[in-house]
Amino acid sequence: MDLDSVADELYRLPPERFVEARGRQAAAARKAGDRALAGRITALRRPTLSAWASNLLVRSEPDRAAELLRLGESLRQAVQELDRDRMRELGARRNRLVGALSRHVGELSGAAGRPLGETTLREIESTLQAVLADSDAAEQWAAGRLARPLTPPVGFTGAAVAGAARRPAPAAGPDDGAGSAAGRDGDGGTLLAEPAKRAPKEPRGGRAAAEPRRERPGKEQRERTARKGRGDEHLREHARARREAEAADRLAHELEDELRRAESEREDAGTRLKQAKEAAAAVATEVAEAQERLRTLRERLDEAEAGVDPARAALETARERVTDARRAARQARRRARTAADLADRFKAGS
Repeated sequence: MDLDSVADELYRLPPERFVEARGRQAAAARKAGDRALAGRITALRRPTLSAWASNLLVRSEPDRAAELLRLGESLRQAVQELDRDRMRELGARRNRLVGALSRHVGELSGAAGRPLGETTLREIESTLQAVLADSDAAEQWAAGRLARPLTPPVGFTGAAVAGAARRPAPAAGPDDGAGSAAGRDGDGGTLLAEPAKRAPKEPRGGRAAAEPRRERPGKEQRERTARKGRGDEHLREHARARREAEAADRLAHELEDELRRAESEREDAGTRLKQAKEAAAAVATEVAEAQERLRTLRERLDEAEAGVDPARAALETARERVTDARRAARQARRRARTAADLADRFKAGS
């Protein structure tokens, strides 16, 4: 017996059979003298329904599982290399494959007698997304021993990958006076460029008539600067909001994980409580039966003790009778010998 073989066997079982089987395996390890192994077996956590269904896919459909793992490797490489064409192509494949596998997991679980609800299916999709996004998650999933659904990194969604593939290239540098001013929006795209301002024509009437228009370029520059400042402030606010949203998303995922762990531990505790109550009831029955047997034995003992004195008296009487019988037998033997002697003398004298 070793931990890997025990874990493989346990995580093949439906969740409702996990705790009882884990207890049997831990007890067998303790009986074999390996208390360390028994402790490691006891530490194995009961899988949620979505984790069990994900394990079911890995174990029953290894070819389809390998397809998802290969796609994840390719997609992570494309994201790392910022290969937008490749990301667009793989993103489309990813959407199709995740959808198909999620539906297939639902079919496998339904065929096993455990239909899945919408929440469970979403957890399975989240697990598949995590497998595509993270190599460590892919390794955990491929082992077929998940106890909890996996969560992809913040921002790694189908929309994020597709958006990265569609995102335009960064705008050119600062306005050189002939081009346009541009800024980035919160998603990494570009704000609409401000049209370039042509220099105003000198009015008729010469330089003197143009004097009142000298302040206009300065005003336009101030307005452009103000617009740029508002745009920069908008970008800062958008970036701050995005950071806050990502932090809230991470916190939500952590709380959801904690909730799932607490629910699983509650289920484990409920199962252990039920088993303890059943064991206590069995022991109580055995105690009652033992008490009844003890009462019967005590009655028989009392009856036996009550017969001891009469039996002892009967024994003494029997012993006396034996003594008397032995004495009478001796006397009878003596009389017989005497009679025999008299008979012999009488015969000889005649």
